[in-house]
Amino acid sequence: MEIMIYDHTDGVLTKAQEQETLDLLQFAAQQLSISEQAEMSVTYVRNPEIREINKEYRNIDRATDVISFAIEDDETLDLPAEIKAELPEELGDLFISVDKVRDQALFLDHSIERELGYMLVHGFLHLNGYDHERPDDNGAMFKLQDEILTAYGLTRDANNEE
Repeated sequence: MEIMIYDHTDGVLTKAQEQETLDLLQFAAQQLSISEQAEMSVTYVRNPEIREINKEYRNIDRATDVISFAIEDDETLDLPAEIKAELPEELGDLFISVDKVRDQALFLDHSIERELGYMLVHGFLHLNGYDHERPDDNGAMFKLQDEILTAYGLTRDANNEE
């Protein structure tokens, strides 16, 4: 899977966090059997930028931790199957606030790495059609999220701060 990372954090995002982003999302893609042709982006931002995105697209005027924009492209429906098979599957875009990741890790008393992983997998699952708006969806999505994080090695008690 191709993952593009954009850093709008003015130097807050570390190279280790960028690498962790790539490694964890590749792992999650393997767990869900996502095509190697798939593409997505992750943009790391600070609270003011994610607040503006949240306000513009969700009509909520406050900073949040992660926002996902899934791409549902129906324009390729009329193409021949051979051509469709060669086109990359565009999953969508994640926006993650590094400020919220830090604050929530402190509040929940676990590592920044664990909180970042949680946000990445949570957003990734949304890009792949998982949701938690209805009570019957909620359990399945969070169970899968915990399974992926645990298999990757980011457990709830991973308290090794960066």
